[in-house]
Amino acid sequence: MSTCPNFTGGFVFAIRIFFKDLVVMGVLCHVSGKKMIFPLLLCICVAERALGQVRYSIPEEMAMGSVVGNIIQDLGLDVKRLKSGRARIFTEDGSEYIGLNAEKGTVVVAKRIDREELCKQVSPCSLHFQIILENPMELHRIDVEITDINDNAPFFSKREYSFQVSESASPGARYSLESAKDPDVAHNAIQTYKLNPTDHFKLNVVSRPDGTKYIEMVLHTSLDREKQEEHKLTLTAFDGGNPQKSGSVKINVVVLDANDNSPVFSQSVYRVTVPENASRGTVILRVSATDNDKGANEEVAYSFSHHTDGASSHFNMEPHTGELTVIGVLDYEKVKHYEIDIEATDKGGLADTSKVLIEVIDLNDNAPVISIISLSNPIPEDSAPDTVIAMLNIKDLDTDKNGQVKCFISKELPFKIKSSSTNFYSLMSEDVLDRETVPEYNITITAMDEGSPPFSTNKTIILRISDVNDNAPVFPQPFFTAFIIEN
Repeated sequence: MSTCPNFTGGFVFAIRIFFKDLVVMGVLCHVSGKKMIFPLLLCICVAERALGQVRYSIPEEMAMGSVVGNIIQDLGLDVKRLKSGRARIFTEDGSEYIGLNAEKGTVVVAKRIDREELCKQVSPCSLHFQIILENPMELHRIDVEITDINDNAPFFSKREYSFQVSESASPGARYSLESAKDPDVAHNAIQTYKLNPTDHFKLNVVSRPDGTKYIEMVLHTSLDREKQEEHKLTLTAFDGGNPQKSGSVKINVVVLDANDNSPVFSQSVYRVTVPENASRGTVILRVSATDNDKGANEEVAYSFSHHTDGASSHFNMEPHTGELTVIGVLDYEKVKHYEIDIEATDKGGLADTSKVLIEVIDLNDNAPVISIISLSNPIPEDSAPDTVIAMLNIKDLDTDKNGQVKCFISKELPFKIKSSSTNFYSLMSEDVLDRETVPEYNITITAMDEGSPPFSTNKTIILRISDVNDNAPVFPQPFFTAFIIEN
């Protein structure tokens, strides 16, 4: 997209204006309250509609009815056109966060928008919808980015955690801590941690090779069980919002004797792939950790970390063998990957942590879905070729070739399917229509993906042809002969 050079405060977006034999592309800028269009490209083609695209940015939690943007100003429309075209909003997922005020030509907040509920940790978080007008048909794409506000404080899943630490543990021994969670993103997410007191332990933030981070306590002065059998600490997480928010958890450290070696995983990060149709009981990974102690202290038990949520309903960790098995139904369209924190703990309470990254492989298990979003029925028999009859939305939840869709109709019909934009198609007339010859057509639209084997979906439109006065009266013969008796 081009920009408006040297214009401060300009709102920029791309506009394509289609005429019968001409396409003009340009950039529309607001400069000192005026609209200016800068042409970019001129080419010869045939098209049937206008397409505009606008991007807005609003914070989450805005009050219902708050104005998101003025589409009259930004799309170059007017209120009369909105009313005559029966302007409406269409969303592929059926969400109703944004509404249209046709009387004022604005898009507004229709219901509460919670960025964390809408997008979780995905950033940027955007709503995508189309404004559809008829007579003539137009489709305008609107993107609304939902920015984060600091409406969540960091929190831990429990109020208190307990550790058992051997008095023989050497300075430098590491003890994994639960990371706090904060649904906010960017600077509103967790930025720092603080551990108090720091007489024996200090806090360390560790970066894994995959870019994720976790926190741990590091022993920096030796413990003596005979002097103090228990240490009480407080871990606090701070976000970067203004004002800053925080959350705390209590840590209880019990000092034990004798066990002075912690288990160590063979890898800091395990990576594995699994098809979404994997059956229950399938072993997808075996992890291992070693402990240099002898006897009972070298026996290691494997488990999910206490702050791993969501994965336990789909996977199971066998505590003695370290085998990770599938126990639930996987669905790539719902969850594409899992991150599981695992622990190896010996009988003395010492532990090591690692992460398992599971990538779910997509299979072609979804058929395309055809939605008719606008239909002109009947159409007059004198309709010119390239008249738009219907607008269609076709989508497939699968990815890559499994989600790539081809749309077609019978070549014997005087109609054609044309792609108008991603996931949108137009059903158009291609030849002269004659109601006296064919008063009605059954048009079967077929959408087929490119998976192996492919899935397809059909939808039939019964299109009626309305009559126009295109025939004059005709006598059955050019002249008639009659005889009359003279009397």
